Parts: sequence; C-alpha cells; structure tokens
Amino acid sequence: MTTSPFLGELIGTAVLILLGNGVVANVLLNKTKGNNGGLIAITAGWAFAVTMGIFVAQKFGSADAHLNPAVTVAMAIKNSDYSNVLPFIAAQMIGAILGATLVWLHYLSHWGATNDQGLKLAAFSTSPAIANAPANLISEIIGTLVLLIGVIALYSTEGSGMSPYLVGVLVWAIGLSLGGTTGYAINPARDLGPRIAHAILPIAGKGGSDWGYAWVPVVGPIVAAVIAGAIMSGFGF
Repeated sequence: MTTSPFLGELIGTAVLILLGNGVVANVLLNKTKGNNGGLIAITAGWAFAVTMGIFVAQKFGSADAHLNPAVTVAMAIKNSDYSNVLPFIAAQMIGAILGATLVWLHYLSHWGATNDQGLKLAAFSTSPAIANAPANLISEIIGTLVLLIGVIALYSTEGSGMSPYLVGVLVWAIGLSLGGTTGYAINPARDLGPRIAHAILPIAGKGGSDWGYAWVPVVGPIVAAVIAGAIMSGFGF
C-alpha cells in the first residue's frame, strides 16, 4: 500500500469529521458522558479535530492537508493551478461521509435514546440559530475568510512546525467568536458530506436532513474561497 495526496485528503478529512462531529454528538445526544458539555467543549473538540486531521493527512500523503474544498479552491486561484481541485474535493467528500458514518457507529446506542430529531441532525451538519439565508450566508463567508486568510498567514510566516496546532487555535477562535450564528461550517465537505450520511444512514428516529438550508454552508465558503484566492493572488502571498 502506498500513500498519496488523494488518500491523505480522504483519511485526514475522515479523522476531522470523526472527532469534530464526535464531540457534537457527545455533547448533544442523551445518556453520553459528555451530555450538556456546552459550546466550549464543542469548539475545543473541533479545534483538536482539525489539528489531528492535518497531521493524519500529511502522514498519509497530502503535504498540503487542505481537508476543505474552500481551502482547495482558494489555493488553486492563488497558484493558478486547478489540477488538484476535483481529486481533492472528491477525497474530502468521501472522507467526510466516512467520518460521519463512524460517528453514527460510535454512538449507535444513543440515537434511539435521543428524542429530538434536530439534535440528531446537529451531530452531522450545521444549522442557523436564526434562519435568515442572506445573514447566514454572510456569516459563513466571513468565518471562512478568517480561516483562509489566517491559514495562509500562518503557513507563510511560521516555520517551526507549529502550523497544524496554530490552525487548530484559529478554528477554536472562529468557533468561539463567530460560531454562534450558523455553527461555523466554514467547510463545504464538513457540512455536505455528513448531511448526505444523515440522509442515507438508518439512524434511529431521525427526521429530515434540512436540504433547504444545505446550500448555505456550501456556497458561503466557496464564495469566501474565491475572494481569499483573489486577495492572496493580488498581494502575491
């Protein structure tokens, strides 16, 4: 068996989703040890998930460790090289579905113990605190812009090997400061992959997958990616 960028993106994204959505399930589902752990636990768990996802992706062959279609699109625009866009996004989507499936398996006994269908969906995908599509879209654009500009700033100035940890800190900051509106998807694969998994898995007592909202955490980050890519290209970053 050999490593490859495709495999790295796939497995790294699977780890990202397993740990990230795993902490959401731990906090929201009934009768878990982490039930009602709150926002701090969720944002911390997601920060650590991103850090570990980066390390795993790099070990399995993706030195870039994007784990996020928005990062892939922004870097393609920045570098005027689109060769990785389709294979990376395909790997990220497959990894996200796989990671979400592992969350379902890990918490298998807790789906039936949880009556609230909205909480079950929240363990897979994001939703707005106040449903307002334009405002929700703006939130996702702003949050993703902070992520993308922060990532390029870290990797262009930090040379001690601390970048994966600092990206985790960046995601933690975004969650704490900007996550209260939409749940800070800031990653189309992070939301769409698990939402697909929610739709197809035999989750006990689940409701709908809220496809009416699903476009927001996809379009918002991609719009931000185009903006960030143009900024980085324009400044020569």
